[in-house]
Amino acid sequence: MCDQDHFEEDREKFEALGLVTRKQFGVMLGAGMAMMLPQVANAAAVTESDVTVPTPDGTADCYFVHPSSGTAAGVLIWPDIFGLRPAFRQMGKRLAESGYSVLVVNPFYRVKKAPTAEAGSATPIPQLMPLAQGLNETTQMTDAKAFIGWLDRQPSVAKNRKIGTQGYCMGGPIAFRTSAAVPDRVGAVASFHGGGLVTNSPNSPHLQASKTKAQFLIAIASNDDARSPNEKDVLKETFSKANLPAEIEVYTDAAHGWCPPDSRVYNEPQAEKAWSRLLALYGKALA
Repeated sequence: MCDQDHFEEDREKFEALGLVTRKQFGVMLGAGMAMMLPQVANAAAVTESDVTVPTPDGTADCYFVHPSSGTAAGVLIWPDIFGLRPAFRQMGKRLAESGYSVLVVNPFYRVKKAPTAEAGSATPIPQLMPLAQGLNETTQMTDAKAFIGWLDRQPSVAKNRKIGTQGYCMGGPIAFRTSAAVPDRVGAVASFHGGGLVTNSPNSPHLQASKTKAQFLIAIASNDDARSPNEKDVLKETFSKANLPAEIEVYTDAAHGWCPPDSRVYNEPQAEKAWSRLLALYGKALA
């Protein structure tokens, strides 16, 4: 899932200098680096708040941000395994400044309120696997319906425009399933270094998504492609047969997890390229 090849090396360097502990290093990554995103040109003034969204399984804590005036197309963001944290709040706010009403969710609300990763993106993956393994097709589909329904009840969300959804790492296949759960509302789906988009199961996320009417952006990390070189071809063939617009690209020299600004493998040039393609997708599909 989210690689951590260099985390220990960086942490040991900081600890050797007596600057931070392991926990402090994780907090530094989770909070400080989230402020490094480039500014939005002609950014819209936005209103942001922490909200709770009722679901069939309880109440989800989420972050909601939208332009302060008028209505805008809704967007649902599924974070990676490190969950709702400052980096994803910043990403959501940046998207709202670009003209969208954005809900960033805590996918692990059944177990724990955000933050769910103690050291942000520096949290060891094995500590988080039980949270991820607690989610399945059923929870993902019911959550998607609840979150989309909540967005549609907000005055800032345009009801005459389609909704977009985007996911990172484990959020990629959830975004695919969101389009299948609410096919009449979701018009655009984006996956960034998504894990598990293609499986051998008859209910594989890519097969479910291919039965919708959405447009797709699938950004693949170069090391993910090296591990599963046939996946991009399966995706291309599947969406082509379904006559669904799909931009599918391997991002050169971009490692799994390259998009969130608190990631240890954050690659700003490639992350900005992916962001520009996201805005292009939403500009077409959610107009």
